[in-house]
Amino acid sequence: MTNNEDFLDEIGDNHIATNAKNPLRSDAFDIPDDQKIELIKKDVENILLTLGMDLTDDSLKGTPNRVAKMFVKEIFGGLNPAKKPNASTFINNYKYGEMLVEKNITLYSTCEHHLLPIIGRAHVAYISNGKVVGLSKMNRIVEYFAKRPQVQERLTMQIVQELQRVLNTEDVACVIDAKHLCVNSRGIKDIESSTVTSEFGGKFKNEATRREFLDYIKFDTQF
Repeated sequence: MTNNEDFLDEIGDNHIATNAKNPLRSDAFDIPDDQKIELIKKDVENILLTLGMDLTDDSLKGTPNRVAKMFVKEIFGGLNPAKKPNASTFINNYKYGEMLVEKNITLYSTCEHHLLPIIGRAHVAYISNGKVVGLSKMNRIVEYFAKRPQVQERLTMQIVQELQRVLNTEDVACVIDAKHLCVNSRGIKDIESSTVTSEFGGKFKNEATRREFLDYIKFDTQF
């Protein structure tokens, strides 16, 4: 490989982000989803044929179309800003002034270096500055930013920044604990390791507030 290819491989194997935002071209949404699916379908067909797969087999006939639809409509659907959830806020009429924590939000994303799954949990908290947001909207915000080729550090920051914008407060925090299959199933093949990232804004930069949040997410929920 050339020196540049070595450098790019090193970035990918070390899961280093080169951009704080998802690197999208300016023409990313110039063509409709249906056309994208047709284009990706042909690319998937070519990959499978190059690998030597027999696409006349009944088990494989529909794979290119299924994969293309999955990329556009599902696992990378969060790239499209038109799909951003409408996170309606409400006045905090009951004057709840303590921390609100939504923990154990199931997270499925995709590593942008190898296009392999990232599977984990997100824990999100905020302290109201006069506004509150529906609990399910917090889950939807996590899902929206997760459904794209991602780097976990960037994802953690994006969740916090979006909730800060929606709630008009800096007092937002997020911790993500996730397994990366590009680590667990290839390369080093360490099936036990997981990656933890955090982003603390406003009052959560205070040690006592941050500790309270971290204690909450360690607490065993009883049903």
